[in-house]
Amino acid sequence: MFFKKKITVVGTLVALVVLGIAASAPADPTYKNLKVLPKNITHEQLDSVMHQFNRSLNVKCNFCHASQKDNPRKLDFASDEKGEKNVTRDMMRMTERINKKFFKFKKEEGKIPPVGCMTCHNGNPHPEAMAPKEEKKGPPPPAAPQNPAN
Repeated sequence: MFFKKKITVVGTLVALVVLGIAASAPADPTYKNLKVLPKNITHEQLDSVMHQFNRSLNVKCNFCHASQKDNPRKLDFASDEKGEKNVTRDMMRMTERINKKFFKFKKEEGKIPPVGCMTCHNGNPHPEAMAPKEEKKGPPPPAAPQNPAN
């Protein structure tokens, strides 16, 4: 009888320790080297931001992220080796300032800011500077015929 109680107590303690460890483990991974995005960003939120970059610039992840040194087939998401990553950070800060200053935009879940990547990039990796189209010069169009009856 005493032996059964001892096993029950030890089993319960082991179960409590396992549950305690599982409960204290972070639900979402912690990301390294986040400088503009919030440190507590969820996996779903980070994926959403990255997919927005993919669509707005029509690029793949390796446009900003360098390959791992030991396995070039995988990306080193924490690395700052590629300059495009820092340009992206600068662009994020810039659009945030523009939206806040000129549009009084406040970040809220599901609310789309007035100015974002697509505003300038339009699906291109590098925004194109577009000059106004030149009007064709030549003779003016013929005038509408005058009605002498009027």
